[in-house]
This record gives sequence, C-alpha cells and structure tokens, in this order.
Amino acid sequence: MILNMFRANSIYSSRVARVSLVIGVLLAVAVQGAGGRAAEMSNRVWLTGVNFAGAEFGSTRIPGKVNKDYVYPREPDIDYFLDQGANTIRLPFRWERLQLNLNWELEPRELALLDRTVSYVTGRGGYVVLDPHNYARYFGKDIGSDQVPLTAFASFWAALADHYKDNPRVIFGLMNEPHRIHADEWRIAAEAAIGAIRATGAENLILVPGTYWSGAHSWTKNFGSISNAHAFRDLTDPADNMAFEVHQYFDGDSSGTSDECVSETVGSDALEEFTQWLRDHNQRGFLGEFGASVDPVCLAALDRTLQYISENSDVWIGWTYWAAGAWWGDYMFSVHPAAGGDTPQMKILKEHFGEP
Repeated sequence: MILNMFRANSIYSSRVARVSLVIGVLLAVAVQGAGGRAAEMSNRVWLTGVNFAGAEFGSTRIPGKVNKDYVYPREPDIDYFLDQGANTIRLPFRWERLQLNLNWELEPRELALLDRTVSYVTGRGGYVVLDPHNYARYFGKDIGSDQVPLTAFASFWAALADHYKDNPRVIFGLMNEPHRIHADEWRIAAEAAIGAIRATGAENLILVPGTYWSGAHSWTKNFGSISNAHAFRDLTDPADNMAFEVHQYFDGDSSGTSDECVSETVGSDALEEFTQWLRDHNQRGFLGEFGASVDPVCLAALDRTLQYISENSDVWIGWTYWAAGAWWGDYMFSVHPAAGGDTPQMKILKEHFGEP
C-alpha cells in the first residue's frame, strides 16, 4: 500500500543514457498485432474486484514456507468474492520467491502455487492481475541499478508472460508501487518489460504503474524529476492493450495508514486530474489499490470513488479494493469474510461489482 509520498523524494542518478540501447533492442523485437483492443474495451468498467493479499507476506523470509510465512488464497475464500459479483483478483506475490536468482528459470514449486490460484480464478470466468509486490526492487536493490539491470527485469517478465500468454484472463501488472526511482527512469524500465512481454507473442492486458508510490493524486507532480504525467505522456504498447495503474487512499497524506478520511469526496477529487490526463492522451486507467475504514466519512468516500469511476467509464476499465486475505485479522480495511457476515465495506463494493 502507499506510504508517505515524501519518503520517495531522494535524488537518484539518471541511468537513462546507460539503458537506452537495451530498451531499443527489446522494443525492436516486440510483436505487432492485437490492434484495437483498447477500443474494444472502452466505455466499460469491466474489471471489478479485490486484492487478495498473502503471497507477498514474509518478505524478510525468502523463500520461506508457504502457509507459515506467506499464504495463497483458499478456493472457498475466492468463491466468496466471485459469488458476490467480483470478477477480478489482483494477486500480490514476491518476485524473489518466483525467481530466486536473476535471469534464472521460474521456481517450479512457487510457480505451481501461483498456477493453482490463477487456474481456479480464470476457470471460474474471473481475471487475475499478476502483481510482483516489490516496489521496483529485488532483494532490496533498485531496478536499473548495477545489481538489478533492466535486462533482468525484462527477462523476468518475458518468462512470466511466456508461461501465461495463452490465458487471456491473466493480466500483467508490471510492478507494485515503484518508488526510489524517478519517472523518466521508470518509464524506460516499463518499456523494457512491455517489449519483453510482447516479444513472447503475449497479447494480454498490461497494467503500467507510475512511480512515486503510483499515487493518482500525485500523477502530475514531480519529486526532484519530471512527473509521471510527463514521463508517460507518449508511451505506447505494440499490442495496443495497455492501461495505467494508480493507487489512492483517503487519509491526509494518501498513505492508507489512518482510519480517518479527509472528506466524503477525497477519493473522487484525487482522481480528477489523472482522469483528465487519460482522456487527453487517449489512455485507460485502472485503480489497483484503495481502501476505507468503517468510519462513516470513509464509507461515503468509498462509495463516491466507485461511482466516479463508473461515471467516467470512457477512460476507466476497473478497480481492485485493498484488501481481502485470510491473515488480515482486524486490519481496518479488510473485507475478508468473517462469522458476522459482510463487512460494511463489502456491502458497498457489492453495489458496484460488475457495473456497466
């Protein structure tokens, strides 16, 4: 989830010149085709669901033990949300567990766990957003650094895309909440991943996050560099099947760390500039994370945010609430089912699942 935006305001040296040649090669081999997918999916909020947290837990214990250090969702828990009308599961996981060393093959045991969830959700007619929940790092080292070159990030996505390219219900979320990397540098990393994915022949939807924690409210702001809005203004996808992912929480610093919300309109207000940017640049948007406590102001903000997305479905394709997951306990944003029935947040989400 989003942390304080100002933590991301460190100045990092530019790596743009050093990696331009690499990206050019990757994009040169990217496949052409699948044109018009963006048009096919326009004017409809067609992806609505929840984040299913758990597989990204235990980040200090890699690889760790499944069901002890981290957990994948159980089928009955998935059923609960799909039966309520959700059709999308954003599935966070750790890059390091799936690929223990850079440029290696994907780890068979971890891939089998991921496959099990993907197969179950998509077999029921749902969609899965694959979410490497790594903040643009690998074992704490930044993507684009000497330790984690862009070619390694591209190689990871090439392997994952090749594995899932035959399942159109699998969506590729490039990275959760990049930060500690400026927008111009992150643009190049995203291009590397897109090029590598398309070079496999995969035509799946790709979700491209911005840096600076992917905040919708800060899309047009710069933090010692150019803004996401400027960096991504002319990004294209050879397969024409891409959307931009943002996150938005409702507390005073947009961090999602408080159970108090600024106002009933804080979410919809925060999305306005990004929505206009999408419209101005003929792009699509996806709200990958947002959450609300049971405070009445927050619940109203939740409802208004989802209504705003529905009203602007010419550029918004969907959303996933943060979060479901059996290990949350009394977490203030949890919508995981409990003995008492639906949470107050879940009652609102159900009203918006599957909206045209």
